[in-house]
Amino acid sequence: MKDGSSITAGGAIFGKLKALGVDYVFANSGTDFPPIIEGLVEARRAGLDLPTPVTVPHEHAAVSMAHGYWQVTGRPQAVLLHTNVGLSNGATAAINAWCDQVPMILMSGRTPVTEHSRFGARTVPIGWGQEMFDQEALIRETTKWNYELRFPDQISELMDRAWAIANSTPKGPVYLSLPREVLCEPCPRAGLEAPSRISPVVSAPDRAALVRAAEALARAENPLIIAQRGAGSEAGFAALANLCEAHAFPLSHYWSNQLAMPLSHPMQIGADPGPWLAEADVVLVLDALAPWFPDKVRLREDATVIMAGPDPLFSRTPVRNFPAAITLAGPVDRVIEDLARALEAEPTDAEGTAARRARITGASSKARAQAVSVAEAGAASPMSKEWVSLCLGRAIKAQARQGRRATVFHELGCPLMPLDLEQPDSYFQEPHSGGLGWGLPAAIGAQLAHPDRLIFATMGDGSYMFANPTACHLVAEAQAAPVIVLVLNNEEWGAVRHSVEGLYPAGAARAANEVPLTSLRPSPDFTRTAEASRAWTATVTSGADLPSTLERAIQVATTERRQVLLNIAIARTAPH
Repeated sequence: MKDGSSITAGGAIFGKLKALGVDYVFANSGTDFPPIIEGLVEARRAGLDLPTPVTVPHEHAAVSMAHGYWQVTGRPQAVLLHTNVGLSNGATAAINAWCDQVPMILMSGRTPVTEHSRFGARTVPIGWGQEMFDQEALIRETTKWNYELRFPDQISELMDRAWAIANSTPKGPVYLSLPREVLCEPCPRAGLEAPSRISPVVSAPDRAALVRAAEALARAENPLIIAQRGAGSEAGFAALANLCEAHAFPLSHYWSNQLAMPLSHPMQIGADPGPWLAEADVVLVLDALAPWFPDKVRLREDATVIMAGPDPLFSRTPVRNFPAAITLAGPVDRVIEDLARALEAEPTDAEGTAARRARITGASSKARAQAVSVAEAGAASPMSKEWVSLCLGRAIKAQARQGRRATVFHELGCPLMPLDLEQPDSYFQEPHSGGLGWGLPAAIGAQLAHPDRLIFATMGDGSYMFANPTACHLVAEAQAAPVIVLVLNNEEWGAVRHSVEGLYPAGAARAANEVPLTSLRPSPDFTRTAEASRAWTATVTSGADLPSTLERAIQVATTERRQVLLNIAIARTAPH
């Protein structure tokens, strides 16, 4: 750096990201990174306030760590990948982030476009092999905005724009391509340490639509709420619980990947909305990509469906034809709060509401008791997923009594209902896009955000292998992130087998002793993978041993600050 007025563009990016509130840059470097690495050291020497760079040896894991960090903080992070090959490795995780509406600033280098006579030009054969006509096409459909940096003095303004678009309703990832020659040039420091000059756009429900929705809900005899992606915030979580209690609205967590209100809430009716949908006259759908199974559900002819959320019609999903008589566009927590205020102006049937409340409370209590009964019946050898979930939920409650919060990241691991969780941000399930390998790195990202929180990653054995576990355990050890991993090992692609048996219930595959293309035998000893990064591990084959093993795992994570992996033998079970 020749003077204090400029800095190498590769380092200037880090300074601007910190000014935008980015704490971590999850990075996987390559031959396009020399100006980034040189610029980072230069920026440190220049005294710029910088985010923490984290070396992640696989791009899918890097993007997923940013995903998990945002889920427990609401603060978007940045990811920096290697050219097109790195971007392609991260593309599946970008699909997940897009599906979950997770804002992040996703960047990758671009192979030098010049062959000679310019600083940063190609120096190795892969400079020719990695060039593409349209590198951005790899993730264009799963980002809200994409661009290629042309000049170094664009960095501050482009980052402002990227950050604002990522955080606008509906939120989502954005992408910036970074050619090596541009990163090698000097960049003016002006604006690098300033917050964004552009504010995100936050939408709000149409007032007339709110009135119509409130009128419909107030007059309904059999209302139903289906929540799939939580309540938007801690305030929304509390507001939704109050709304359901005040108006006796039953709520179903159908295929939910976040908790919308406490599972112990008397209006919480479980994961199956089918019987309730059959009689519902008004259905409020909160940010649900698919609120029911169209082939199995037939609504009443007079039913009114209210679709609510950041993008109620999921406009970037090509085919999605659920009815939507009323739409309420906006962040979920804002929709809930606005709807609660609108309902205050509507007359209510106190007697009818009381009767409905009693009926729902009874059904809720029965469903919770049944979930416990089914789980306890699975305490065998091998055990059921429900038993693991029940034991984990009880361990979390014991820690809560000591004032310690916990969050479970579930990827075909512990089912939601037996966990019986109470807190917002206590549960995240894999995105409905199905890009496997999300759970473990997302949990590590969350652990970096909350070092003192108990973070559990529960996943099937197939999902664990997809997570690039060697890379993840390396990062967990390097960053002193004591995440607790539960591998629920049934030695198969259980989700694939269940899908086959569901579509062909009397088919030849179901009758076979081994459903083809689903076996994961012989099962690897997953404890050895984790032990390579000094994790504390245990293999659990008996359900009776699980509670004490979980207790020991929590003790190791909290006192020794070591990551933990439990390899748990699971029976093959019916689909949930």
